[in-house]
Amino acid sequence: MSDEIRKNFASDNIAPACPEVLDALLRANRGPAPAYGSDELTGELERRFAILFERGLISFPVATGTAANSLALSALVPPYGAVLCDQSAHIANDEGGAPEFFTHGAKLIPIPSPDGRMKPDALRAAIELNRLGGLQSPPARALSLTQSTEWGTLYTLDDLRELTTIAHDGGMTVHMDGARFANAVAALGCTAAQASWEVGIDVLTFGGTKNGAIAAEAVLFFTPSLAEDFLRRVKRSGHLWSKQRFMSAQLLALLENDLWLDHARQANAMAERLAHGLHRYTAATLPYETQANEVFVVLPKAVTQALEDAGYRFYRWPTPPGVTGDLIRLVTDFTTTTHDIDALLAAL
Repeated sequence: MSDEIRKNFASDNIAPACPEVLDALLRANRGPAPAYGSDELTGELERRFAILFERGLISFPVATGTAANSLALSALVPPYGAVLCDQSAHIANDEGGAPEFFTHGAKLIPIPSPDGRMKPDALRAAIELNRLGGLQSPPARALSLTQSTEWGTLYTLDDLRELTTIAHDGGMTVHMDGARFANAVAALGCTAAQASWEVGIDVLTFGGTKNGAIAAEAVLFFTPSLAEDFLRRVKRSGHLWSKQRFMSAQLLALLENDLWLDHARQANAMAERLAHGLHRYTAATLPYETQANEVFVVLPKAVTQALEDAGYRFYRWPTPPGVTGDLIRLVTDFTTTTHDIDALLAAL
């Protein structure tokens, strides 16, 4: 980690790759290896995921979160179907229509929520409305949940179990966007199994890029039948790496000695430190709980401008009605230090 004060809090994607990942890539670069996922590292990765999640599964490494989410949904939903998701979901707002493209036209149906956490009654209402639409409505075939959510909040395990039960009772499968799955597991203090298939998740997008990898995600199928012909989908979409050992090596490095959780704990701790400091600043308002590694805060416009003038970087979010100031998002990662956080708070 650098001694230089970090001033970019725009995203956890700005973080460098961790040394363990770089070392793993160098080791994977020794000599020839079978292509297109037939290498030893890719086979070992699936075995390691099975150990981590305490059950048999099928894993598919891909390079980006957008590809992982979109390909996963394409396996769950036909072109004439629909995906229910929270209104804040990344698949609905930040993936450029990729889920619709990969599913060949399936509709995304956003469900409103106050803080990124879908409510059971809202899900039931959406399912009933979809059913009443008959032929005029694309049938809801999948529910997509994001953990941690786009607002930095967390579903409890009971929350997830209730939502997945409603979805399954409605004839749907359940996908989880786990770009920050590590942050959620670290914050909840549970196991990977408890946070996924044990609460009813059928397919998980396991994120690595935000957590120390260069470009590495994985689509994990806990129900093998759902993965039928999935590799053909990966190939047809242009996301089957010929030298897949290098993608698998990155994820294996993160799984080694629970490095993926250590990184997430560091990011979460720095976000918590930042949130506590902001609570002491009377001009700051935090509209959502800080439960993972994203902090949302409303600051006076003059303050956000002054921070930018001082070199700080962050994303502005639409300010809620009736709120004066700028709603900004500050994101921490595994390289963020107490020095970085304290310098930002001092700048305020």
